[in-house]
Amino acid sequence: MRMPLSASLIALAVAATPAAARQLTIEDVTMLSRVGTPAVSADGRWMVWAQRETDLDADRGRFDLWRLDLSRRGATPQKLLADPQKDENEPQIVGSTVYFSMDDAIWSVPVTGGTPRKLTNFTGGFNGFKVAPTGDKLVVWADRLPGAPSLEEPMIRKLADAGSGRTYDQLFVRHWDTWSEGKRQQLFVLPLGVSGAAGNGKAIVGALVGDTPSKPFGGGEEVSWSPDGKTIYFAMREAGRIEATSTNLDIFAVPADGSTAPLNLTDANDATDNLPTVSPDGRKLAYFAMRRPGYEADRQVLTVRDLASGQTVSLTERWDRSVASIAWAPDSRALYVTADDTQETPLFRVDATTGEVKRLTQLGHVGAVAVTPAGPIVALDSLTAPADFYRVASTAPQRLTSVNATKLAGIDMPVVERFSFTGANNDQVWGYAVKPAGSTGKVPVAYMVHGGPQGSSNNSWSYRWNPAVFAGAGYGLVAVDFHGSTGYGQGFTDAIRNNWGGWPLEDLKKGLAAATAKFTWLDGDNACALGASYGGYMMNWFEGQWPDRFKCIVQHDGVFDARAMAYETEELWFDEWEHGGKTYYEDPAAFEKWNPVNHVAKWKTPQLVITGEKDFRIPYTQGLAAFTALQRRDIPSRLLVFPNENHWVLKPKNSRQWYREVLGWMDKWTGKTPANQ
Repeated sequence: MRMPLSASLIALAVAATPAAARQLTIEDVTMLSRVGTPAVSADGRWMVWAQRETDLDADRGRFDLWRLDLSRRGATPQKLLADPQKDENEPQIVGSTVYFSMDDAIWSVPVTGGTPRKLTNFTGGFNGFKVAPTGDKLVVWADRLPGAPSLEEPMIRKLADAGSGRTYDQLFVRHWDTWSEGKRQQLFVLPLGVSGAAGNGKAIVGALVGDTPSKPFGGGEEVSWSPDGKTIYFAMREAGRIEATSTNLDIFAVPADGSTAPLNLTDANDATDNLPTVSPDGRKLAYFAMRRPGYEADRQVLTVRDLASGQTVSLTERWDRSVASIAWAPDSRALYVTADDTQETPLFRVDATTGEVKRLTQLGHVGAVAVTPAGPIVALDSLTAPADFYRVASTAPQRLTSVNATKLAGIDMPVVERFSFTGANNDQVWGYAVKPAGSTGKVPVAYMVHGGPQGSSNNSWSYRWNPAVFAGAGYGLVAVDFHGSTGYGQGFTDAIRNNWGGWPLEDLKKGLAAATAKFTWLDGDNACALGASYGGYMMNWFEGQWPDRFKCIVQHDGVFDARAMAYETEELWFDEWEHGGKTYYEDPAAFEKWNPVNHVAKWKTPQLVITGEKDFRIPYTQGLAAFTALQRRDIPSRLLVFPNENHWVLKPKNSRQWYREVLGWMDKWTGKTPANQ
């Protein structure tokens, strides 16, 4: 069926498309403004956010602060702080003051505007902060040596003949894109008064050794103040010899003055507990809890703890969806959560007593939530529109901003159409096709396979793998949510374990057949396949298991040799869980069953291999090995290596190069004339 767009989401793309419309390009995407998580004042009048702008010359993003007067209907956003030489970020509002980070310090400025004031003077840098609701203290998280009593960096004497070598006695030696230097992200509390927050503060994690917030992706959502400013709740996976194989994050409570050691509130659960969020009345703590240790994609059940009695209730135990974010309603009677649901990521309201779930938004991806007395405000995006802010209303989301209206004016966005089919295990499987705007004839196919593998090709905007850019280049992009995808119940997600090359491949074969049969504008005989991470693995699996289907393949950061991956990856818990829970040497057959390296003799499809030298999740050696296999078999192939990228391509110029290489490779093998020629 065709995906109908609501009026509000149509407005997400562009306001009014001029007659001389053109297609979207990666040059457009890299220059778009990106809104951050909004902060709102307690009275609901003001909203402040950091907005990223691209500095192409410096090849990076820079951040300004914007504000919106929510009390004025039709108000337009105004810049609060925008020094072109500075990055103003992480805004928080307490009372009538906005707190933010800049130049390795914490600053403040009146929400109505004025001269910013520097509050802190410690050295050594920090990664984030949160101001207490009472406004009299703040908690900072920063990388320091374990046991550091404060933020002050110790003087370390180095030997005159010290070499550059690093030594380790246990894992992690590296994580995501960084080699360990022995430091841990820890929490420090500083008093905040009229003269600022001077000094180096006091450590509050006690003897705990670990990273809080967790690395590499944790942030302020993993740290929560009590309303009275006396207690801090935080998530941490304690370090030790099992850290590299453990998903056991726990939630701790600690007095803000550090007078007693942190108390583990979730010690009984050996799986992940995270997103501690205290209710406005201070009586309850909400968080999500997984059930199975070692499984990073288990269902995240919304759980509420009575802070007085210690009793917990699994509010969404009967709801087969995985909670991704948590925010309390001002009256503490309900919570607002997001969760994947059949290629959408809506906002839901959960009754804090009964657990009743009500869906509040329909189409699109809710990427951030801020709650006001008048209801929630969300950052909402879709396949054909970057994020803007909306107030959630009873009818349809009410648009508050149009930050990219000028930059997107004159661009004709593609059309998105949904479809479903009977896939592996006779289950219903969903996908979508993205048709180039204004297309009248058949177009070659870009068959995109998502990563994760517990992820989704959902209705969301991407600054990396953007379906609208492929459509803008003249391709009909097709994506399928194969077994293992999220948003269809935990059983569907679990089905990929020990099954990497089985049911997902069956789904992908049937899905492409279903799409090309349904959408006659797709040239099914002229198709290229592309994917990253697990999607990159599947490209290597296609080479040996579906070698005659595609004109070309694009493989980014994909697993080539499961045996080497089992010993090279920094994320051992993931790789071992996916292959049955044992190490390679304990059960080699589980890893070899779906190992692409065993089928290189059947490879024949031209392949572009892409990798990043700072990728420690699927190390770049996997890409080099795949390229070697292609070259030794005399298969047309090309290798693109980014020395300054990790598992993702994040820098604007690298993103443009990535698309030039990928689209150029696809154009070459499909015989398509480049869209811009």
